Amino acid sequence: MTNKKKGFTLSRRDFVSKTLAASAGISIVPSYAISGLGHVAPSDKLNIAGIGIGGMGFANLKNMETENIVGLCDVDWKYSDRVFKHYPKAKKYKDFRKMYDEMGKDIDAVMVSTADHTHAIVAAQAIAMGKHAYVQKPLTHTVYESRLLTKLADKHQVATQMGNQGASEEGVSLVAEWLANGEIGEVTKVEAFTDRPIWPQGLERPEAMTAPSTLDWDLFIGPAKMRPYNEIYTPWNWRGWWDFGTGALGDMACHILHPVFVGLNLGYPTKVNGSSTLLLADSAPNAEKVSIIFPERKPTSNMKIKLPEVEVTWYDGGLQPDKPAGWPEGKDMNNQGGGVIFHGTKDKIICGCYGRDPWLLSGRKPNSPKFRRRIDVSHEQDWIRAAKESASNRVPTSSDFKEAGPFNEMVVMGVLAVRLQTLNKTLNWDGENMKFTNISPNDQIKIITKDKFKIHDGHPTFDKEYTDPVSANDFAAELIKHNYRDGWKLPDMPV
Repeated sequence: MTNKKKGFTLSRRDFVSKTLAASAGISIVPSYAISGLGHVAPSDKLNIAGIGIGGMGFANLKNMETENIVGLCDVDWKYSDRVFKHYPKAKKYKDFRKMYDEMGKDIDAVMVSTADHTHAIVAAQAIAMGKHAYVQKPLTHTVYESRLLTKLADKHQVATQMGNQGASEEGVSLVAEWLANGEIGEVTKVEAFTDRPIWPQGLERPEAMTAPSTLDWDLFIGPAKMRPYNEIYTPWNWRGWWDFGTGALGDMACHILHPVFVGLNLGYPTKVNGSSTLLLADSAPNAEKVSIIFPERKPTSNMKIKLPEVEVTWYDGGLQPDKPAGWPEGKDMNNQGGGVIFHGTKDKIICGCYGRDPWLLSGRKPNSPKFRRRIDVSHEQDWIRAAKESASNRVPTSSDFKEAGPFNEMVVMGVLAVRLQTLNKTLNWDGENMKFTNISPNDQIKIITKDKFKIHDGHPTFDKEYTDPVSANDFAAELIKHNYRDGWKLPDMPV
């Protein structure tokens, strides 16, 4: 609908907002004036831009097609060609910054499914512009980035959702309610695992290749340190490279550990310890074990149990916890990519990836009070619902950044433990200030770049090459808060 009188253009979205406002006797600010503050009437549609669309982003966008998909951005136009064809009316970009500059006033919300290392910079700038944000897991690449998105979302009062879709399913709610009702007593130990990786890991840096013309390699690198292109990095396989991804742990822990974080009311950990198969400078190891300790916590009003100190142990790369006594013979512990065991003083809860199919080792059938909100739409549609509600009356999504941010800090803390394992100590963590407290000024880190494995007269031999030794404090600080490449900058941390 267009009103051309005196050169004034009134869009359908503005017309709907103004008409509803008049009928209710209130004022609604149109989207061209300010986005992300509850201006969209429930009967109207959001204008959504997708950034990182060639892989999981396309699946997310398909679940958002009740709305207007107005912009598409990806650094790889060959990988994304089918998505561009699927949404022929959407404007196409390679650089999200150009998209924001040209389309910012027309966008209400963003879907971010880029490589892990660019989640924060893409989402943070959108949130600072007042845009609602749906961001794939892991939420960010670092602890600092998670803290930043948490605070930015709170400051700008936008609707947010991390893409750990199990948060919107029944299993997570059941586990949390069973724990709260004391079905297994107090929990001091949790074990979890995934069968990932299913992409290459444990690799030395490959040789340089020429990037295809359809890929903007400089934009893919983004805020990370520049390195020559090789076809092994992207698409999808970037998950196994430290500069771009977070390995099997970052990929799957956001799915598998969510019922643990929610059900046990976890916050900042106090101690962390990691080990793995061969640790290389560039690529995540083939298998990892990480232990994260959380202090005693205060139970929520729904809980009938105490929350003592708890140790959460993570395994990946084919490793699994020992099966507890009483485990049903022949039953596979792996349920859709992983599993969790909650060790209680009275019983044990076992669930699969995404919190699915929870059960008690004793065989009892719990009948705990249901206090968590049930969601009967997709994870993406729950976010869209929240984006259309006013900030003052919004029901948070199932993985709102207020929860997903601190949870993601727990996940990337596991990555820190693995990458700092050569210090050979349990690391003490000050969560409030985002720093380790027991790394000595004299501690140094050096990491293998090549193992040069050979068989000589039947004996395995190594001639390992290492990075130059660096200060462990400096190395840890960079992992906690990356030093971005020139030309790339995050918004300031809100006070």
